[in-house]
Amino acid sequence: MKAAVCYEPNTPLRIEEVELDSPQANEILVRIAATGICHSDLHFLKGEMPAAMPIVMGHEGAGIVEEVGPGVTSLKPGDHVVMAVAFSCGNCSYCREGRPTMCVENLPVMSGAVLPVGGGTRLHKDGKPLHHLFGLASFAEYTVIHERSAIKVRNDAPFEVVCLLGCGVSTGLGAAMNTAAVKPGESIAIFGCGGVGLSAVMGAKLAGAGKIIAVDMLDRKLSMAKELGADYTVNASQEEPVGKVMEITGSGVDYAIECIGNVNVMSQAFSSIRYGGKCIVAGMAPLGAMFSVAPFEFLLGKTITGTVQGDIRGAIDIPRYIDLYMDGKLPLDKLISSYYTLEEVNQAFEALGKGEIIRSIIRFPKAGSK
Repeated sequence: MKAAVCYEPNTPLRIEEVELDSPQANEILVRIAATGICHSDLHFLKGEMPAAMPIVMGHEGAGIVEEVGPGVTSLKPGDHVVMAVAFSCGNCSYCREGRPTMCVENLPVMSGAVLPVGGGTRLHKDGKPLHHLFGLASFAEYTVIHERSAIKVRNDAPFEVVCLLGCGVSTGLGAAMNTAAVKPGESIAIFGCGGVGLSAVMGAKLAGAGKIIAVDMLDRKLSMAKELGADYTVNASQEEPVGKVMEITGSGVDYAIECIGNVNVMSQAFSSIRYGGKCIVAGMAPLGAMFSVAPFEFLLGKTITGTVQGDIRGAIDIPRYIDLYMDGKLPLDKLISSYYTLEEVNQAFEALGKGEIIRSIIRFPKAGSK
């Protein structure tokens, strides 16, 4: 089968024939139908975040279960699934208290690029192992993942849209509705109008936010934010964003979400909230990056927190988001700028790096044998 392999940072992905083992205990084999191009992958490709190499990239996959390993009870062949970037074991204290994206098993999966619970790798080439980004490796015709990394979804949902819920879109929606927990009439500023930020705009709109302020440096992204529900837009290349937020609100917003992973923007987002307001960092900054805030602001009751995949409960929230999309209440398809084949994956990342697209999708024809 074909897969996109990264051998070292800052080099093009190589489309190669690789081998994939059959699923082991609690694992499933998925035929990938579509996968999103996410900015998180770009951090690893550029060496801004460490990754075990060589590695098969991709983590926003959706497809069909082809085979299940011993002990799998939640899925069967033929089920349609979305692959979730944040693994949850279901047994640790975070999972038991309803915070599955904080699962203690998730960090080893992300840092080691292996399957969960010490599962190792199933991919290899010429007898040498290949790692699985986030334990998923969706830039491939097939992949083997833990059954708890897959969310069963309705069969009529289009793979090329719902794959986005595996990471970026659910992060934005959840950051607004879960982490911020926006209440009707409250105000929010969203810094960065890529896929995550625009999803946060939609989440804030669904939650009934009173004033939704979108901040970006590109007018076309701000126009999309306006179309998706933003009440105000601020072009940060032309106006000072914190001052503009204060002008719009009088005292600052109730919530601000940073969706870029830029430390300077994180400081701006924190400065834009009112006394007692809350700032949420959803963007992934390069490892080791630091930013500063004035400690005095904490005496004003301000708080800052991060979010992993929008603090969603994947098995509950992702099917709900899909129902909202299918009912015409959550226009996820408007986020998609272009489609690519697996062979065009490097072109897709080049366009992403230049800011030419919001979200793009790799679509797979029906693959042959794994």
